[in-house]
This record gives sequence, C-alpha cells and structure tokens, in this order.
Amino acid sequence: MRTDLFDFELPSGNIALRPASPRESARLLVVRPGEVLEDCTVGDLPDWLRPGDQLVVNDTKVIAASLTGRRISRDTEPKIEATLIKRIDGSRWQAFVKPAKKLAPGDVVRFGHDGRVCLLGHLDATVEAKGEAGEVTFAFGFHGPALDQAIAELGSPPLPPYIASKRDADEQDAADYQTMFAVNEGAVAAPTAGLHFTPALEAKLTARGVGLHRVTLHVGAGTFLPVKVDDTLDHKMHSEWGSISRETADALNAAHAAGGRIVAVGTTSMRLLESATGEDGVIRPFADDTAIFITPGYRFRAVDILLTNFHLPRSTLFMLVSAFAGLDTMKAAYAHAISTGYRFYSYGDASLLFRNESYR
Repeated sequence: MRTDLFDFELPSGNIALRPASPRESARLLVVRPGEVLEDCTVGDLPDWLRPGDQLVVNDTKVIAASLTGRRISRDTEPKIEATLIKRIDGSRWQAFVKPAKKLAPGDVVRFGHDGRVCLLGHLDATVEAKGEAGEVTFAFGFHGPALDQAIAELGSPPLPPYIASKRDADEQDAADYQTMFAVNEGAVAAPTAGLHFTPALEAKLTARGVGLHRVTLHVGAGTFLPVKVDDTLDHKMHSEWGSISRETADALNAAHAAGGRIVAVGTTSMRLLESATGEDGVIRPFADDTAIFITPGYRFRAVDILLTNFHLPRSTLFMLVSAFAGLDTMKAAYAHAISTGYRFYSYGDASLLFRNESYR
C-alpha cells in the first residue's frame, strides 16, 4: 500500500512530554468500528471488558540504552552518540549511532561521560560492522552481567526523539518510562500502553473477572520509526526477540475457547501474540525473533481488542491499528483525538480498539 495513505497532520501541542498522574487518569478513546466514538479514561477500562476476558501485557524492562562516548582509535576523537537497539549475544549489540560517518569497522568507541571511565573501568566497543541508516554492530570489551552493569552505569533512558528534542531526560523518566510489569531487561523503548497501569487498576480488573497474563517482547527503537519508503512492501522491519510460555499459551487458548476475548495491552503484545498463533487460531509457546509487519489486509488470528497509545503518522504502528480497526475508522478516530486535545505518543493518552469483524 502507499505510505502516504497513513499520513496525517499532528500539532506539536498534542505531543505529551510527561505522563498523566495518576497513570490511569489518562484519557481513553473507545473505538468500535461502525459505532460512535466514546471519550473515557483508562480507569474506566474494566467497564468495557467482560468477565473471562484476558489481558496480555508485555513485561519487558527498558535498559539505559542511550550512550555517549568518543572514538579513540584514530588521531581525532569526535563525539559519538549511540542507542542500543538489539542484543546479539553476551558482548555484541546492534546500535544506531550519530554521526555514523565518523565510524568505520575496526574503530573503537570509549563510552562514558565525555569518554571518561566509569567505576567499572573503560566501556570500550569495537565497530564490528556497519549497516544502513546509521546502524552498526558493536563488540564490547565486557561480557554478560558485567556489560549490563556498565551500560546501566553509563547509559540513560532512550526517550523517543519527539520528547528528547523538546527536553532532556531526567531522573523522573527513569521511573516514568517503565511499566509496573517490567521485570525482564532488554527493551530499548517502553511498551507504552502498559505505562497506564497501576496496582489499583489491576485490582479493579481482577474484581471484574478479567485475567492478566505476561509475555515478553524486547522492544527495539526501529519499531517506532516512520516508514520512509513510498510503498509498504519496500519497508524492512527490525526483528525483536519475544517469548510466550506454554502455561500462558494454554491459558489463553482455554479462555478463548470458553468465549473470553484476548485483549492485547500494546502493539508489542499484539505482534508477539500474532507471531505465535497459527492459521488455526491456536496460540503456541514462542521463543524467537519476530519481524512481523501488520498492514491492512492482514487477517488477525488471536487478538480481539487492543489497548494502545496514539502513534506517529506513516509509522508501522499506525498501519497496524488501521489493519485492526480499519483505515477510515482510525483516520476518523485520530481526527477526533487531535481536535479534542488527546495527548499523543509514549507519554500520551490511550485508545481501546475493537477489531473490525470483517477482518476475521
């Protein structure tokens, strides 16, 4: 499909720079294809679900993936900014770097504040390979837990560019940019729909008879990038690692068979569930990379309802929600959200989307 079909104008004033407080006080736009839009709050979520419905949340934890250092392997030492995007193994990461033209295979970058050492010693990384659009493969001098600790010491939360361009990250972001479910480290961007949850909201959902299940998808920065090609067929998705346990798969299948609906909390949970579900609609245990790219025409196998934030124009995520509820439906919903002051993107408000039944 043409990428420009997924374009829209968003005033900068609609971009959220801080989350709502308390989190469940964020606005919620309920979108049911063919029905009137409903303006609510996230705290009203239990009222829109039925006993037996099953929420699926992503329990990934964001690491301090933004690093600053200097190239030290040649005569000059230009400043290098890197955002880790995917772990390859115990000592290697893929990363986006700026300025990429300053690096070549074999160069060494020393990370730290202005290239100084941390308490653990130097955090050096050798450029193992260069890819397209500023992507490199780093081989770090540390391995395993020692590398994780060094990154945590020297890195900072990788706020999305539409926030980072307006203000610096601070200590508040270290808490704000994690969900209450975050336990498995590995994401470089938050599964933002989960940011709206609090223990009080979880308790209300439990009292309503709604189940809650955890899966893991380590979100990469590439997920949120605008699509720059003219046709969606030419876009290449970055892969991300995810897992669904057998226990979770069995529980979701049983609930579905009994008439319960599967509610994906966020596009990350949805993409993982759809990756793990066969043509027969059965969710299977999963532990692998996925690069699933969902656009209009995709036939959904697992998810019935999607809770998600408002997304970038021309992004793979706006394409996904358009596939789920219908492009015309989502354009109308976004026009309503913009005109009535909904807050967009990672720290913004949410929408509750019901699947277009013609897309079964």
